[in-house]
Amino acid sequence: MSNIRHLIEDKQSGLKVLRLAGELGASQDIEVYVVGGYVRDLFLGRDIAEIDFMVVGDGIKFARKLADKLNVKTIVPFHRFSTARIPCKKIPLEVASARTESYSENSRKPNEIKYTDLKGDLLRRDFTINAMAVDLHPKQFGELTDPFGGIADLQAKRLVTPLDPEKTFSDDPLRMMRAAYFSAKLNMQVDLKTRDSMVFKSDRIGIVSWERITAEFLKILSCHKPSIGLNLLQETGLMKYVFPEIDAMYGLEQTSEWHHKDIFSHTLQVVDNAARLTKKTRVRFAALVHDIAKPNTRRIHDKKGYTFYGHDFIGSKIVRKIARRMKLSNDLSAYLQKLTALHLRPISLAKEGVTDSAVRRLMVAAGEDIHELMTLCRADITTKNPKLVKKYMRNFERVEKRMENVQELDEMKSFQSPVRGDEIMKIFGITPGVKVGAIKTAIEEAILNGEIENSYDDAKAFILQNRDSLV
Repeated sequence: MSNIRHLIEDKQSGLKVLRLAGELGASQDIEVYVVGGYVRDLFLGRDIAEIDFMVVGDGIKFARKLADKLNVKTIVPFHRFSTARIPCKKIPLEVASARTESYSENSRKPNEIKYTDLKGDLLRRDFTINAMAVDLHPKQFGELTDPFGGIADLQAKRLVTPLDPEKTFSDDPLRMMRAAYFSAKLNMQVDLKTRDSMVFKSDRIGIVSWERITAEFLKILSCHKPSIGLNLLQETGLMKYVFPEIDAMYGLEQTSEWHHKDIFSHTLQVVDNAARLTKKTRVRFAALVHDIAKPNTRRIHDKKGYTFYGHDFIGSKIVRKIARRMKLSNDLSAYLQKLTALHLRPISLAKEGVTDSAVRRLMVAAGEDIHELMTLCRADITTKNPKLVKKYMRNFERVEKRMENVQELDEMKSFQSPVRGDEIMKIFGITPGVKVGAIKTAIEEAILNGEIENSYDDAKAFILQNRDSLV
């Protein structure tokens, strides 16, 4: 056992709360430890995102007393687990009782919970790097307990389970997703025995709710290099259960213009490219699904080789089904469908040259997501040929220069006919119906084609001049 008081004091993050918790525990004669991610990230020198306390005793009762000391009025208790969250403004806090858990065959939710001591609690945790604790009692403040060699595994960049991995993953299959997340987040390798158990237990992920699977999947996409976690899901057979449409890409060749020959490899490279360009998880998700319909639309042409006609449009339909299955929000679903449907448009413009009409149409179609669409398209360039990269980047810059006028961009985001439906009905003496919509569409087309300005006067003059043909 070693003392890491100096690391805690150097970090400073949450130091006052840690000392306060330790003093409260001493006054109540209760063992109090900081555990899990705090300890791990302390050794890694990472920012501390939250603090998890573990007490040998009643976790909810202790949480209420600690909240009082912090002047936090309410806590969020989970009575079944004797756990509570303290919504502290400075840093999220959670207090849990030291416990062991047993599970039934068909659920990852424990069917029996027993209170235990420090080592018993650490034994139930997912990986050795998360199975360390630091004593907060004033007399032992900073003393580290590391019964399963978590420090050594951190130094070796190795993911290992405290228990036999088959039991760990059988009890809670979501831990296999967490292995993929931690491998990507911390750039760690899963040890061979643990990896083999993931392969053997991969189908057990089926007992986990889609909400929990999706939450872990999004965390993988939020990492610095998501492909590390995504590759692990593929190699262990988990991908075919959590994202079968991505699994279907594996090993499928495509004609190499400026892509990888393998659709799966290309897709993961696009995701990593997007991760370098933006921290927005939704753009990275769009990068993951942008070619989702390629396995469905893949055909062989005598001269062109592999073709994927319509994979943008069909892909948007597939994304809608995926979103329902994965319980994505309506906003995220609509966003992913839009970017999938549009992802070829900027590339087409970059190839063919830029016209005012084509750029206007793209801006109207993408709306407020136009800049993120362009980010996706830049990420989609995965060629290792520097001349091709330079060519496409230069063309994308020409497209973007045409979009630089902020006023015009704002107009296009909310683009619609300057002459409204009520006035159209009065001018033409018609009632509500498809004719009104057709006339509005004609006005919008004229503006997009550059025939008239995007103004009320020009739009009204246009319909008066073309009254007969429009009716």
